[in-house]
Amino acid sequence: MNRHILLVLGVLGVAAAAPSVAAAQVAAPSTVFIEAMTWMEIRDEIAAGKTTILIPTAGTEQNGPHMVMGKHRFIIEHAANEIARTLGNALVSPAFTYVPEGQWGENARGHMRMPGTITLPEEWFQELLTHTAKSHAAGGFTDIVFLGDSGGNQNGMRTVTEQLNAEWAGTGTRAHFIGDYYTKSSDDINAWLRGLGYTDDQIGSHAGMVDTSQLLFVAPSQIRSELRVAQGGFDGSGVSGDPSLANAELGQHMMRIKIDNALAQIRAGMGAGGDR
Repeated sequence: MNRHILLVLGVLGVAAAAPSVAAAQVAAPSTVFIEAMTWMEIRDEIAAGKTTILIPTAGTEQNGPHMVMGKHRFIIEHAANEIARTLGNALVSPAFTYVPEGQWGENARGHMRMPGTITLPEEWFQELLTHTAKSHAAGGFTDIVFLGDSGGNQNGMRTVTEQLNAEWAGTGTRAHFIGDYYTKSSDDINAWLRGLGYTDDQIGSHAGMVDTSQLLFVAPSQIRSELRVAQGGFDGSGVSGDPSLANAELGQHMMRIKIDNALAQIRAGMGAGGDR
């Protein structure tokens, strides 16, 4: 066969085997997490109406002898994924793992007494929130949503939301602080557990049955089961409550409370509109 014909056939064969660029662009990304997307995919999702971005804040802190330092990240990423998918018009920014956790040095207190905990000054945390929000606004997102899985994150998110909305008034872009994800949900969860017969000492306030149940549901491999005992087993363990009473079924219900409270507040905020 003529060499020229063979060359043409070879080129045609390669072209037939290679997927077209147009075909490759048809499928939408299967994730809502922008760190697992390309910039063009994010651009196209925004153009298709996903103009809400969730900014989750977590932390890196001690969680007793039985739970890993990244507890908050595992929990809030699970929640943010479901919230974004349920809303249908939202994507998720990378979770903050550097947040205010207390003071180091000779007067170290709280979580900073244990190795591995990382703290960020409050003003730096707020700067990080501000620059992240403005980055997303510059990229085309019009609703910037803050929600955090830790109590120490709440005031900073509220303050930055107020500052951004004052600056963005009349621009078509809004910030939203979803405090119900944490504060209202904590109250709701504790009331529900009391209704089941658990005492406040059993419920605890950190790394007890509440946190442990949630992590058992979303990431059970991140828990050291043999160390899951009341109050962590010793003074200074970092545990408040009885994690041995935790289970994944309780955790599933707790996550439902947090997700539903967040969805309700987000929808109320979006519906209210405000000064854009």
